Amino acid sequence: MSKILIVEDEQSIAELEKDYLELSNFEVEIENDGKTGLERALNEDFDMFILDLMLPTLDGFEICRQIREVKNTPVLMVSAKKDDIDKIRGLGLGADDYITKPFSPSELVARVKAHLARYERLINSNVTENEMVEIRGIKIDKTARRVFVNDEEKILTTKEFDLLTFLASNPNHVYTKEELFRSIWDMESVGDIATVTVHIKKIREKIEMDTSKPQYIETIWGVGYRFKV
Repeated sequence: MSKILIVEDEQSIAELEKDYLELSNFEVEIENDGKTGLERALNEDFDMFILDLMLPTLDGFEICRQIREVKNTPVLMVSAKKDDIDKIRGLGLGADDYITKPFSPSELVARVKAHLARYERLINSNVTENEMVEIRGIKIDKTARRVFVNDEEKILTTKEFDLLTFLASNPNHVYTKEELFRSIWDMESVGDIATVTVHIKKIREKIEMDTSKPQYIETIWGVGYRFKV
């Protein structure tokens, strides 16, 4: 049974999230304080974190940042703020997804299931020989989930790695943002196109020599992106 930590200071919302997730056979624990939530996230074993942004003592952004320094566990950020800047900041810190209040509990459960299913497939892979993708100085070890650019290792978040690997494994194919969202996040795009855009930007910052003139991931204006060989 997957174990989820909810860090949410509004007890009624936290209990509602917990009830719906437990009905879907998840084990759920709640923390109402940011500092305590971070301590548990770093020191205990959870399969997913659901973080509110506005929390006492420590906000969700800082919790996400510190989690990402040591863990690749899926992170879903929750906020009443609908501003794109907050979504961009959260995704830039390594969150896997961002959902704004109010939201339907069924949508929350669907997103949690999608992220956990993908993460479990990754960690339970039984591939015995490392599967590699190598294109023009980029080496992607799909088995070990490591990326090297001209033999220098680049550290990518879970979703950054998934997105880069998907594009590099299908070179010269142009994908729309909607197609990438469905392929990487396992769900239909519901106004979350910024998720793809932010992840492309972060990947470019890590693998491109000049982000203003990308050599690997090209923007096809009005359509989407492709990995150029």
